[in-house]
This record gives sequence, C-alpha cells and structure tokens, in this order.
Amino acid sequence: MVFNSSIRYLDEGLRVDNVDIEAILREVGTPTYVYSLRRIRENFHRLKSAFAATNAGIHFSVKANGNLDILRVLGDVGAGFDCVSGGEIFRALKSCAKAADIVFAGVGKTRPEIAYAITSGVGWINVENLGELHHIDTIAAEVDAEPVRVALRLNPEVTAKTHPYMATGHGAAKFGLTVDVIRAVFSRQERYPHIDFAGIHMHIGSQLGDTDATLTALGKLLALIEDYPRVKTINLGGGLPVAYRFDETIPRPDRLAEELARRLRGYNVLLEPGRSIVADAGLLLAEVLYVKRQAGQTFVVVDASMAELLRPALYGAHHEVLPIRHIEGETVTTQVVGPVCESADLLGRDRQLPPLNQGDKVALMTAGAYGMTMASNYNARPRPAEVVVDGDRWWVSRRRETFDDLLRFEN
Repeated sequence: MVFNSSIRYLDEGLRVDNVDIEAILREVGTPTYVYSLRRIRENFHRLKSAFAATNAGIHFSVKANGNLDILRVLGDVGAGFDCVSGGEIFRALKSCAKAADIVFAGVGKTRPEIAYAITSGVGWINVENLGELHHIDTIAAEVDAEPVRVALRLNPEVTAKTHPYMATGHGAAKFGLTVDVIRAVFSRQERYPHIDFAGIHMHIGSQLGDTDATLTALGKLLALIEDYPRVKTINLGGGLPVAYRFDETIPRPDRLAEELARRLRGYNVLLEPGRSIVADAGLLLAEVLYVKRQAGQTFVVVDASMAELLRPALYGAHHEVLPIRHIEGETVTTQVVGPVCESADLLGRDRQLPPLNQGDKVALMTAGAYGMTMASNYNARPRPAEVVVDGDRWWVSRRRETFDDLLRFEN
C-alpha cells in the first residue's frame, strides 16, 4: 500500500523512503516525528514547476516546520523563507539562509524584532499596522540602513472557505490593512523617508480548497495598486491545501497558477507555502499504552498527545492513524487518545483500525506541518525527538528532551 512517493507499506512494515520505521523505533523510541527530506524536495519542485509561468519566488513558511535540517534542504533547492517572529528569522539564518531571502511577516512585531530584522538585512518586511511603519522608519534611520523594502498587507475583506481559525482575510480578522488605510499610507509616503514601499501582500487563509476566494481577493488587490505603478511585487502568501484523509481529493494548483500567470504579467510574484511542502512528508510515531473498552467504545491510549500534536484539539483536525506493522482483518471503531489530562486530548475520533494491543506502534499521518512547531511541555511532558530520512540514511535531527531540560531555565 502506497500513501505517497516516500511513505508506504513494504513487507508488511511502514517505510519512509528506504528506511523501515521499526529500525528508527528501536533506537529512538516514541513519541517521535519522522520527516522525509526526499518528499520535501519533491513537493517544493512540484510547486516551483506549477507556478513556473509566473516565475514566482517561493518562500517557505517557517511556522509550519522550523526543523534546521528541513530549512537547510529547502535553502539548497532555492527556497526563501517566510518568518513571523524574530526567533524564526534566527532559525532561518542559523540554517544558512541568506538574509535577503527572508520575508518578515506577522501582525504583532515587537520593536526589538523589527530592529533585528533590519540589522540582519532581511529582504522584505510585510507591514500590518501603521505603528510598524514608524518603528521601521525610525530604526532604519538610527542604524543608517538602506531604505527598508516593505509590502503593505491588504485585508481584502474576503471570507475564505476554511476553518474559522484559518481564515485571515475577512473584515473581522486581526490581519492586514483595509484598502482605505493603504491608500492613505501611499498618499503620504514622504513621511517615511527610510522606507521603500515596493510591494503589496495578501494572505486570506490556509487549506483553501478552491481558488474563487483567492481570485476575488486578487481582483481587489490589483484594483488597489493600479494607481501606484512603483508597486511591482505582489506577495500572495500561502494557503495551498493538502489531503489529510486518505479518501480526500484536493485540487491541483494548475488553475490558480494559470490565473496568476494571466493576471500578474509584469509583476514580481512571491508565494509563501508551508504545509503543502512539508505536511505529507511527516509522521508522528506513538506506542499504544493501554486499550480500554468502556461505554460501548474502544479507547486506544497512546504515548503521544495534544502536547506533541495540537492540531486535533485546536482545529478538530483530522490525521489518519496507521499501525506500523500492517494488520489484516476486520477493523474496529476506535478512539485514539493521549495521556494528557484534558478531554480535548483526542488524536483520532472514530478511526477504523485493526484490533491494537499494548506495545503496538502507530503512525499519525500527514504530521509534518504545525506539529513540532506547536508542541509544548504541557503536563511537564518533554518534547519529542525529530528524525529526518534521506533515501537510505536517517539521523536524529533533534534529540528528545529530558526531565532536566524542563528545569533548564529555572533557578
């Protein structure tokens, strides 16, 4: 059974590229994230090819996965980076990214973060608040920097068809600036002599299953900048969907790419995908601790939890669950739960799984995006290890935390 080009069952065992998952488990244990670098490269090249007609620059969204080995691989194949905090800029630079290839975004940048971005020489700052402009201009003057390239983030007041927590382009969202505010800024650019108003930015949400909302918002963006011929760069953010269910079909990006190529002739185009590059390249491995039958239900308690994978508790997100060893036979409706003391610690509701026993290992699929980056130490749980696989090789990219790590910053 093949799930994608890198993850499949072979000889009844789950493999990532050419590596048997059980070989990793024997040395590293659970819970553990495993990522395929081969699949990540493939996904990047697929997007680069799909949007080739726009000559789009692809800036990987670091908030999706900040693993240094992944960032290095993406930098090697030509990706830039979309960062939403000073810490993410720091991680990107530590992965050997060029500062000029970094876009700094975020709705609540602090003054120290802005200063760090400017002194580091990041390529772009996406602006979402008028107060940011004052900080950028003042800091650039203080450090005698070249005019800082900014893209004003448009809130097009378009509601995307996605989970409410993932919709960012509607009028009630905290993100971006309205058309009237952007026009007012462009009309008084002389107030900001240390800023180069070179671009416009837009991102209306994640997991966008159709292109209609994106194209509607793009129409508003293009109407806005008709009067400002110096604006030659359009950053369209991310939002490309991935399939979290085995029976789910997602649209190819071809239609969107064709529309962008047609509408954006003469512009420099930037994209900021995250999950569409890393989500299906990652697994979260867990061990079955207990099987409990109660109130007519079967509960499988595993050693991974909402502390390691928050998405199900936060969004009601779906992750398929598979046993590491393929098991034939009838399936059982199963509730896959973690050990954290919260009813929300439900990793898989009503999953059809073969009967599982204590000690069995399972994989939560499509866990490469917004998994480890959202992990916490809730319930004083050490965060899991991260393993990367590259063809026949694998290694521990980030060791498992220890109890001592939980106290590292305390007196």
